[in-house]
Amino acid sequence: MLLCADIGNSHTTIGLVEDGVVHDHWRVATDERRTADEWGILLKALLTDSTVPSTHTGVAVCATVPGVLHEWREMLRTFHGDVPHVVVEPGVKTGVPVLMDNPREVGSDRIVNALAAAQLYEGPTIVVDFGTATTFDVVSAKGQYVGGAISPGIDISLEALGRRGAQLRKVELMRPRTVIAKNTVEALQSGIVYGFASQVDGLVARMLAELGLEPGQAHVIATGGLAPIVVEECTSVTDHQPWLTLLGLEIVFGRNVAV
Repeated sequence: MLLCADIGNSHTTIGLVEDGVVHDHWRVATDERRTADEWGILLKALLTDSTVPSTHTGVAVCATVPGVLHEWREMLRTFHGDVPHVVVEPGVKTGVPVLMDNPREVGSDRIVNALAAAQLYEGPTIVVDFGTATTFDVVSAKGQYVGGAISPGIDISLEALGRRGAQLRKVELMRPRTVIAKNTVEALQSGIVYGFASQVDGLVARMLAELGLEPGQAHVIATGGLAPIVVEECTSVTDHQPWLTLLGLEIVFGRNVAV
């Protein structure tokens, strides 16, 4: 059983993965003040309470927060030094050619998503990851990372409205009764849910056109913690795979550690 961790700007997703199956999982806040010891104690508590009666034999990590990754490295040495671990970073074998002006600029989570998409789906793929930012990553039929787009995420957009709008406030993210809302709460929900769905459909359509593809000629995979809020309203999305990054981490581990 492999312990996988996707350390994002707002949340860290942790899972126990084996042979492409996520057997248990947790989503915790990414707190930059949390020390290596605190991460170690938290992880120990999660694993102890897990319903999966198995000891992990390795750890795979990708991170977008350097300060947190530093503490994770120390935590892995202190608490999990008896098992091999892989941190996705430049020099780690992924098998994904990155066709960017500066490949090192691409977040490790995006490369891991591209790898998982290339392995799990045939043909060209667009991965839409709903996190702190909403990222769009394009993978060619040859498994190459060819580029993408980044837009503000759902949560931070709503948070910004609440801070800058004198009579606006943060509301529960859920589907409103109608697109044309009759009150402020549902007006905010409509703008967020349908607005982001339209953004996804619009960007995907432009990307397909730029690739010379018709709708239906590429997989469009939704992932990330905030995907369930809008994914059902996105007509362009063909698959919802919430554990895409964790599955990609298992593939990376297999390519870098002899078992």
